[in-house]
Amino acid sequence: MQIYFAPLEGVTGAVYRNAHAELFGGPDKYYAPFVSPTVNPCFKGKEIRDLLPENNSEKVHLIPQILTNKGEYFIKAAEQLMTLGYTEEFNVNIGCPSGTVVAKNKGAGFLRDLEGMERFFEEIFEWREKFEIQPNISVKTRIGIYSDEEFPDILEVYNHYPISEVTIHSRTRAQMYRDIPNIRAFSYAVRHSKNPLVYNGDICSVEDFKNITEQFKMEGVMIGRGLIANPNLVNEIRGERPITIEGIQKYHDRLYHDFEQIMQADKHLLCKMKEFWNYVSWNFEDEHRCAKLVRKCQNLYKYQLAIEEIFTTMKLK
Repeated sequence: MQIYFAPLEGVTGAVYRNAHAELFGGPDKYYAPFVSPTVNPCFKGKEIRDLLPENNSEKVHLIPQILTNKGEYFIKAAEQLMTLGYTEEFNVNIGCPSGTVVAKNKGAGFLRDLEGMERFFEEIFEWREKFEIQPNISVKTRIGIYSDEEFPDILEVYNHYPISEVTIHSRTRAQMYRDIPNIRAFSYAVRHSKNPLVYNGDICSVEDFKNITEQFKMEGVMIGRGLIANPNLVNEIRGERPITIEGIQKYHDRLYHDFEQIMQADKHLLCKMKEFWNYVSWNFEDEHRCAKLVRKCQNLYKYQLAIEEIFTTMKLK
């Protein structure tokens, strides 16, 4: 069973991935937050910096994700990424629920234009034919805009093409990250998909992993927020010892140091570390107090006091 680290925009960038891979490891692949090609001939500067090989640890098996609804833009982006050494796989983002993305009919917004999706895949798979060793093209999708009743037609589009893996986040765009994942829709995909499937959504514990993998036969599982909260989760799934408070502290200190090197102001570093604790606080018995201690910090001095209190007085679940 393959286990993948899901991309989360603004969180799982190169600094985060490198620290995770070197201190914990576990995922078979790390999927990078999306790049979004435009009319410009290529990505430049910060658009591509996160994917540059020199910025990523050799321990990170990294797969780029591309967000677009235009075949020509996808091809342009993929060809530039191939010059950087990314020749194994390109993941198409058809799941991002962000309002600004959906308004442009990209991400989950693409789900309301199935004819456009057909043209898109026709173009990129035709482009792929020119390579002697063809890169895989995978998809990360939601099950619809408003209702799971949209999903059979969406899946039928995917069935027309040799997609290497279809990762299904079993929520609609309207649900965002609310409500429980729609297992009925994923079950439909298991019965009707012609392509290998990957499950994504609310895998936050070993028990969650077992519950979904014992129900369905699939290629793999993609974990996002659960793995951000517990960076040791993949290892625990594979039978290794649980996360320790020492492990969390070591991880925290590594991220703090690495982000400190690139943040231009203390407030940016503080914001980044607060984001870290939004998830990692889930591990503590008094998770609400843990999160509150960090959330109310207004400067790095108070933040350091809060962190000292967390690591010296609080216990893990």
